[in-house]
Amino acid sequence: MRPTRSILLVSLSAVALSACAVGPDYQRPASPLTIGFHAAPSASPAAQTSLDAWWLAFGDAELERVVQRVRSQNLDIAQAAARVSRSRAAARAAGAALLPSLDGQADASKSHQTLQSPIGEIGRHLDGFERDYNLYDAGLAASWEIDLFGGLRREREAAQADARAGRNQAEAVKVSLTAEAADAYFAARGLQARLAVARRQEQVQADLVDLLRRQVGEGAAPDRELHQAQAARQDVAASIPPLTTALEAQLNRLDVLMGAQPGTYRAELQTAAAIPTPPSLSAADGPAGLLRRRPDVLAAEQQLIASNARIGAAVAEYYPKVSLAGLAGGQSIDSRTVFAPDALQSQIGAGLRWRLFDFGRVDAEVAAERGRQAEALAAYRLTVLRAAEEVENAFTDLAQQQVRAAALKEEVDQLTIARRQAQMAYDGGVVSLIEVRDVDRNWLAASDRLAQAQAGAARAAVAAFRALGGGWTASPAT
Repeated sequence: MRPTRSILLVSLSAVALSACAVGPDYQRPASPLTIGFHAAPSASPAAQTSLDAWWLAFGDAELERVVQRVRSQNLDIAQAAARVSRSRAAARAAGAALLPSLDGQADASKSHQTLQSPIGEIGRHLDGFERDYNLYDAGLAASWEIDLFGGLRREREAAQADARAGRNQAEAVKVSLTAEAADAYFAARGLQARLAVARRQEQVQADLVDLLRRQVGEGAAPDRELHQAQAARQDVAASIPPLTTALEAQLNRLDVLMGAQPGTYRAELQTAAAIPTPPSLSAADGPAGLLRRRPDVLAAEQQLIASNARIGAAVAEYYPKVSLAGLAGGQSIDSRTVFAPDALQSQIGAGLRWRLFDFGRVDAEVAAERGRQAEALAAYRLTVLRAAEEVENAFTDLAQQQVRAAALKEEVDQLTIARRQAQMAYDGGVVSLIEVRDVDRNWLAASDRLAQAQAGAARAAVAAFRALGGGWTASPAT
C-alpha cells in the first residue's frame, strides 16, 4: 500500500503545482496607428453602409446573386474551410494530450515448448509437463503525463491560436473573393457600357463616311475628308475587339469565382445593365477598427499568440516531466479463467524524465522559438501598416474617381444639349450634317470616359470595403 499511496501523493502534488505555466504570457503589442485616416470620406456615421454585407447597399440584384454564389460555391473558400477543420482537429488533439489515456488490449497465443531450453530441460523430467499450451491475456493500460510546468498547456494554447488564425484566414479569403467578384462584376458592366458606346460611335462614323462619299461624288467635298472619315471609322472598329476580349475575360473570371466552368452563367450577365452609384461609407472607427475588423490582421495576431505560447512549451523542456502508468487485467492458459481471481494482475508506477545534459539543445530550441516570435511580431505590425495603407489608397481612389465621374457627367450633359442644338440648327439649314456628326463624336467620346469613371468609382468603393475588412461578421471570439 505504501508505494501506491506515495504515487498518489506525488500525483496530487504535481496537479497542484501545474497551476502555473512557464514562459511569457501574451501581451498585445501597442497599436502603431494614428487616430484617423488622412483620406477618410466625409460621410456621416448615419450614412455608413453595413460592412458585414456591403454589396447589398449597391441595390443591384444581379450583383447579389453573383456574391451569394461565390460565397457558397467558390473552391478557394472550400479549401480554406477544409484548412479550418484541420486546424480545429489539431487543437483538439493538443487539448487531449493533457488528459490520461486508457488502452484496452487482448492477446491469445499458442506455444510449443522446446526441450533444449532451461525450462524444457527441467520440465521434461516432471510428470504432467505439457509442451503445448495456449495463453490468454486481457486488460487495460493507462498512462498520464502530468503537465507539471505547463508545457502541454502552452502547446494547447498555441494550437488553439493556430485554429483561430486559420478561421480568420478563411474569413480573409472570403472577404477577398467577395470583393474580387464585385470588382469583376463592375468591370464587366463598365466594359459593356463602353462597347455600347463604341458601337454607336462606329455607326456615327459609318453615317459620316456615307455622307462624305455622296458629297465627293457630287464634287462638294474633297477626297481628303472622305479618307479621314474612313480612317476614323476603322479606328473605332479597331477599339471594339479589345473591349470584347476584356469583357469575355471578366465573364470567365466571374464563372470561375462562382465555382463553375466558364460560360455557365454568361447568359445571365450578357445583357448590359446600368452601373450603380457607390453607396456612402464612413471610417468612423478609424485605423483602430482595423485591429478588430480585418481578418488578416486578426489572423496575424493569433499567429503571434501561438508563437508566444511555443516559447513556453520550449522553456518547459528545462524542467522534469512526471508521468503515471497503470495496468490491470488477467492472464491464463484457459480463456474461461482470464478474469478469475487467481489470474488477475495489476501494476502501477510513476516515471521521471529530465533532460539534464543535451549539449545545449534546449537552449537552441528556446532561442529558435523566441526568433519565431520576433518574426511573428514584425509580421503582425507589417500587416497592420499594410492594412492602413490599403484603406488610405482606397479612400483616395474612391474620392478622385467620384470627382472624375461627376465632372464627366456634367460634360456629357452639356454635350447632350449641344447635340440637340446642333440637330435643330441642321434642321434649320444653318449647319451641315458633318458638324452634327462632330458633336455626336464628342458626345460619344465623353460617354465612353464617363462609363470608365462610373465603373472605376464602383470598383474603388469595392476596394474600400475590402480594405476595411467588410464581408464577414466579426465577433469578440475571433
